Amino acid sequence: MQPLIDAITWILNNLYLFTKSIGIPSYALAIIMLTILIKIILYPLNHAQMKSMKVMQELQPKMQEIQKKYKNDPQKQQQALMELYKEYGVNPMSGCLPMLIQLPILIALYRALYNFKYLNPAHAKFFWIANISHKDPYFILPILAALTTYIQSRMTMTSGNDPNQKVMLYVMPLMIGWIAMSLPAGLGIYWVVLNIMGIIQQYFVNQSTHKIVERGTKENAGD
Repeated sequence: MQPLIDAITWILNNLYLFTKSIGIPSYALAIIMLTILIKIILYPLNHAQMKSMKVMQELQPKMQEIQKKYKNDPQKQQQALMELYKEYGVNPMSGCLPMLIQLPILIALYRALYNFKYLNPAHAKFFWIANISHKDPYFILPILAALTTYIQSRMTMTSGNDPNQKVMLYVMPLMIGWIAMSLPAGLGIYWVVLNIMGIIQQYFVNQSTHKIVERGTKENAGD
């Protein structure tokens, strides 16, 4: 992890120097800029992940029909599901890669902030937080992290009757908020900004995937 930690430290310091050059010296702003940069780089992967997950949720009724129809023939069931995925252009495994890429970045940022050597510690302040390497004393960022996680999770739901979706809808935000309470505030900033951008992206993904499923359903009905 050390090369990645060093890279994030170098990027943060240079982004801080950029904020200083425009007259707004702030490490918190540097983290926000780093988050936007990471989001832009990972946009194609995240877009594919969001699209695939949303389409698969929209296809739940069709998937349940196939599972019911071929409940005694796992091989035909799997073949029919793969044909359904192919028809709608989704990959069930597409959600793994973005998570695997973002996890090392999150860990590296966490470790970098704990031992960060600020070029100017006075500029490590963020509103009510004296230093972004410290925990949020009022838990505002953890609450925002939990809230934005809930909103984004709610946007991916297609059915309010699925007990698994209901459990994850509430459990995941609570876990994120609880974890964020013990982490440096800088990570809270990163997570909240990432979620806000994810919510915006999810909105447009939802619009496009609904049209894809609707068009596919009409074509199948026509056949």
